[in-house]
Amino acid sequence: MSALSRRSFVGALPFAFVACSGQASGVREQASAEKSLVLTVYKTPSCGCCNSWVEHVKGAGFDVRTIEVADTAPIAAQYAVPRGLRSCHTAIAGRYAIEGHVPAREIRRLLEERPDVAGLAVPGMPIGSPGMEMGDRRDPYQVIAFNRNGQARVFANY
Repeated sequence: MSALSRRSFVGALPFAFVACSGQASGVREQASAEKSLVLTVYKTPSCGCCNSWVEHVKGAGFDVRTIEVADTAPIAAQYAVPRGLRSCHTAIAGRYAIEGHVPAREIRRLLEERPDVAGLAVPGMPIGSPGMEMGDRRDPYQVIAFNRNGQARVFANY
């Protein structure tokens, strides 16, 4: 095998730069995708089920920032969560509100599909939803997508 000549090396440089720039682009896309996995969660200090839900989304790979507030209603109102869909905590993922015990799988789906909605909600606190586990008991529930005008539709059934 012959050693690489200076002329061959210099000739190969443009190809090396193109290959490296493609890798850098992939790294930027991955960093951007990872950045979208950040959740800011507004919750009251004493809510145990909120803490369990936070552990659920952390376990699913989300980077979670928790802010304790005396009342989550003003946050929910700010992000257009309809009154009938409100629950015990409100999270923000990019431009979306996540209200209540929404499974991490549906948050990921929301961030991948990017539908024209204001957010997702699991109204109330259904047994068996993330953070509301009680052994094998599972009540059926729905994940609801809502827009800023209060219109809602089913996003997923559990």
